[in-house]
Amino acid sequence: MGRFQRQKAAILIGILVLDLTQLVMGRFVVEKNSLRVTSPESIKGTHDSAIGNFGIPQYGGSMAGTVVYPKENQKGCKSFSGTSSFKPKSGAMPNFLLVDRGDCFFALKVWNAQNAGASAVLVADNIDEALITMDTPEAGSSSAEYIQNITIPSALIEKSFAEKLKKAISGGEMVYVNLDWREAVPHPDDRVEYELWTNSNDECGFKCDMLMNFVKDFKGAAQILEKGSYTQFTPHYITWYCPPAFTVSKQCKSQCINHGRYCAPDPEQDFSKGYEGKDVVLENLRQLCVFKVANETKKPWVWWDYVTDFRIRCPMKEKKYNKECADSVIKSLGLDLKKIEKCMGDPNADSDNPVLKEEQDAQVGKGSRGDVTILPTLVVNNRQYRGKLEKGAVLKALCSGFEETTEPAVCLSTDVETNECLDNNGGCWQDKAANITACKDTFRGRVCECPVINGVRFTGDGYSSCVASGPGRCKINNGGCWQDAKDGQSFSACLDQEGGKCECPLGFKGDGVKSCEDIDECKEKKACHCAECSCKNTWGSYDCSCSGDLLYIRDHDTCISKRATEVKSAWTAVWVILMGLAMAAGGAYLIYKYRLRSYMDSEIRAIMSQYMPLDSQNEVPNHASDEHA
Repeated sequence: MGRFQRQKAAILIGILVLDLTQLVMGRFVVEKNSLRVTSPESIKGTHDSAIGNFGIPQYGGSMAGTVVYPKENQKGCKSFSGTSSFKPKSGAMPNFLLVDRGDCFFALKVWNAQNAGASAVLVADNIDEALITMDTPEAGSSSAEYIQNITIPSALIEKSFAEKLKKAISGGEMVYVNLDWREAVPHPDDRVEYELWTNSNDECGFKCDMLMNFVKDFKGAAQILEKGSYTQFTPHYITWYCPPAFTVSKQCKSQCINHGRYCAPDPEQDFSKGYEGKDVVLENLRQLCVFKVANETKKPWVWWDYVTDFRIRCPMKEKKYNKECADSVIKSLGLDLKKIEKCMGDPNADSDNPVLKEEQDAQVGKGSRGDVTILPTLVVNNRQYRGKLEKGAVLKALCSGFEETTEPAVCLSTDVETNECLDNNGGCWQDKAANITACKDTFRGRVCECPVINGVRFTGDGYSSCVASGPGRCKINNGGCWQDAKDGQSFSACLDQEGGKCECPLGFKGDGVKSCEDIDECKEKKACHCAECSCKNTWGSYDCSCSGDLLYIRDHDTCISKRATEVKSAWTAVWVILMGLAMAAGGAYLIYKYRLRSYMDSEIRAIMSQYMPLDSQNEVPNHASDEHA
């Protein structure tokens, strides 16, 4: 191709891009998350921030941290020195690094901050304007090697708000903020709807490689969600048209089908070699029809199989990016080839293609979703996803589209739960000795929350302290109180009761938490006061002994004679015996008296019965009585 032809081709490409820009730049929506200042009181409030189009935003969750503004390298365009590390110390809150806009790529600022230990980055705008989306550099730049490794979230904040943060920090204030992504993705029902705006071109450099790797890695999770009816996925492909004045030109004919209605740029950006733009448009159309035919058979997830298999079996580099190779992939998946060809229609017809016309219409934003201008773009529940196109990050965004407690099991898998608690315990409180931590990791982000262990609740802020409270607390690491054992004896300062505290036991003194020291009762004259007493200190107590034959009585802190005790005991025994004998004699006498009286009564009754009738005998009857004649 001559110089003039190359210039003409470049001009045409510029016109095509310009037309695309005019087509889809009608309404670009900046996706935002909430930034709430919790301290100091003077700037307390909630503000919007624009989510960066790289890194991993914590969709569905939130992060609390302290804002740090560096004294040097305030734009973050250079690596931060070792003395400027922003990695939080154990028990401290995460650090959010505030840097100024300008002089270098947004992504480079975030990369340098991440390497210095920052947990998130706030970029202060340098002009008064509406929030914009921080995008990645153009493909092919040297930044490609680090963009894919950015894992922390970032956000752009307005200049006026940034100035307030800087003023508070310079005045010695601790600035605490909370980045919140919980409403960044709406969750209207128990199904998540999402779209992926993609491209079949595999020769566009870093972005194409990133897209294809994502499709391959995400396929398994996507198919699980789709088969379980948890999600409804739709693939989309960006196309644009050739200006009417150029439809008959060689360039438009090589980049477009249907007489300039649907076009794609040359894969190699060189009209003289390799594949042409219309080859890309045809394969994009084929992939759309694969999805439509698979969807008709109630198996929409087969699209993921086709796209990954086509990428592996039919790459441009091996000159296999063609219809023959695509047909072999379609047949291997059991799809109806004739239905797909019918769906694709005639690419040479001077008329609209229904499938591609629908795609061009879909590029224009509707409702809360803005126009699609960035390729690739993921849309979740009609909101454009911002962040790294990576399996775990995208799964987290999809899962945040479910109402809490309705998310499927895949949302609780290791694909989503990156376990932020493994790194510095997530900046939360922990007791390594008892293996207890306040860090709880979910796909919505880690939270520092004092735990409940075996029914015992820990209370505190979750960051710097958690203390066991209530009944049973002494069973968990002794309630955080002092305890020790020596010579077969053990003592604890834990009081096992509601609102209990650490208090050194009797015989010890100290704070009850870190230490309790033995009290020497002998030296402090707290025991063995009697003249005959001898005191010996023991751990946690004391022993008192008496001289000679004296016996120590601890309750009365006195000594008494052992002999007096023995005499007293002997007389006590004598009296007990005498009392026993007296009681036995009295009992015998009473028995004797009772039996004698009974014998005499029986003799008297026998004598009297001989001379007169007794009450128990019958009377002799009378034969006559004058009174009764």
